[in-house]
Amino acid sequence: MKGHNGVSPCRMCKIIGLRVPDARATTHYVPLDRSCHPEVRRDAAAIHIYDPVNLPARSASEIIAQGLEVERAKTKAEAERLAAKYGVKGVPLLSYVPSLSFPHSFPYDFMHLIWENLIKNLILLWTGDFKGLDEGNGEYQLAKAVWGAIGSRTASSSNTIPSAYGSRVLNISKDRPNVSAEMWSFWTLYLAPVLLRRRFKNRKYYIHFIELVRLLNICIQFEISDAEVEEVRTGFIEWVRSYEKLYFQYKQERLPICPLTIHALLHIADSIKFTGPVWCYWAFPMERYCGSLQPGIRSRRFTWASLDRYVVEKAQLTQIMTVYNAFSELSLVESQAQVPGSFSDPSYPSSLSTRTGASMAAVNAALRRALVEEWGKVRRVDSEAGDTMRSCSLGVVGRVATFVRYEMLVDENARYPRRAAKYVKQTFYGQLTHLYWVHFPTSAPSLKIPEPTTYILAAIRACDLKPDDTQLRGLDIHFYQGYGHLDVIDVTALQALVGRVPAQNNEWAIIDRSGAPARADWFRESEEE
Repeated sequence: MKGHNGVSPCRMCKIIGLRVPDARATTHYVPLDRSCHPEVRRDAAAIHIYDPVNLPARSASEIIAQGLEVERAKTKAEAERLAAKYGVKGVPLLSYVPSLSFPHSFPYDFMHLIWENLIKNLILLWTGDFKGLDEGNGEYQLAKAVWGAIGSRTASSSNTIPSAYGSRVLNISKDRPNVSAEMWSFWTLYLAPVLLRRRFKNRKYYIHFIELVRLLNICIQFEISDAEVEEVRTGFIEWVRSYEKLYFQYKQERLPICPLTIHALLHIADSIKFTGPVWCYWAFPMERYCGSLQPGIRSRRFTWASLDRYVVEKAQLTQIMTVYNAFSELSLVESQAQVPGSFSDPSYPSSLSTRTGASMAAVNAALRRALVEEWGKVRRVDSEAGDTMRSCSLGVVGRVATFVRYEMLVDENARYPRRAAKYVKQTFYGQLTHLYWVHFPTSAPSLKIPEPTTYILAAIRACDLKPDDTQLRGLDIHFYQGYGHLDVIDVTALQALVGRVPAQNNEWAIIDRSGAPARADWFRESEEE
């Protein structure tokens, strides 16, 4: 495909690109509303406003026919003219593979489209560095001091976000060239909604950005339903229309604000329908694999030979591990499944509830005969993927991993002693202060414990949450400014490790990567239980 240098730059549809009037650049831009362009005004047959719901789609047969026409051109100049006209440079070699379909088998790479283009361009617009264009009649540019503060808070927020959430995000105002796609992803989805809050002169730009974040969250879900795909389709249609109104402002000199990467958002839903969720084909695995090859370059003189040998030996080791089922024995990565000195009880998840209904006096009397130890950390599940949560009582080293999300059954009728208990599940956030291993060596009838039993309890200082910001609805971001009561709960009530981002007015924002879909609902099996 010819790309942005072609008159039809999009690989998915036949939308006609436009060049900036009186400019030497050959780049073609693709706004939906091009009624302001002089070429469109002069051409009676030109489309003034493209309908994003009904874009002129490309077909496989059409792409092959156009590629053949380019290859059969009599002169090189004629081939270049046809390639620019169609946006097709020739017949792809992969067209002979019957299982592939053009162009649907080759969707836009989500990683480069979003994190390496769209987000970076938005930041260039906000900082006034986008191709020498001002904000026109808009109000979206941020002052240098404001952007510098956002960059500083971005870097400092890594201290209060667990390392399990990813690598530290650099100062995006000073170290922008060194920020990776993974960092841009994390910044966009978790940090930016907090750090950009109340920063724009006109809140409509912030609302527009939050809508983008909401759509991106849907796109990167592990599973996505047909209804959600349609939500992505209609959402990006409205987002692109609003983008043109807010930034492009329908002025011919502002055409560079509508590159192909903005138009490509309109094809994300169709790509998901044909090839699956975006994580199935984004470039992150290949980028990570390329990064894993760096240790193999040990010779400056014979760089490629050293790299080739490393790739071959790594492939051989993988095959041996697969053939002989020796993954753990031959793994070069230190396993984190079992920590030296740790305690685990396979039967613990099925233990009885710690709620006994006993009085505090009975509990205190029973605890005098119990063995109690304080531990420093706990892992949510018995796998290497589980969150490791630490208590703050034994000190915090490095990035803070002491704030958690937990769930409890709360009695709605607690204020009415004469009413029957009615339990509902509620979600809380707080700081894990203590972890206690409590073992009753003998039975404790006062606590309804008939045999020796071990409990693991977590003491959590609950965050005093503020009412949710309606602008952030659906993003699972909550704000707090202080702490409330101390909850002592069964360790199985701990759900996930959360991070914190400093916000304005001495507030903190809680970010939760597990998300609402990851939370299991609690169902009462019968009214008698």
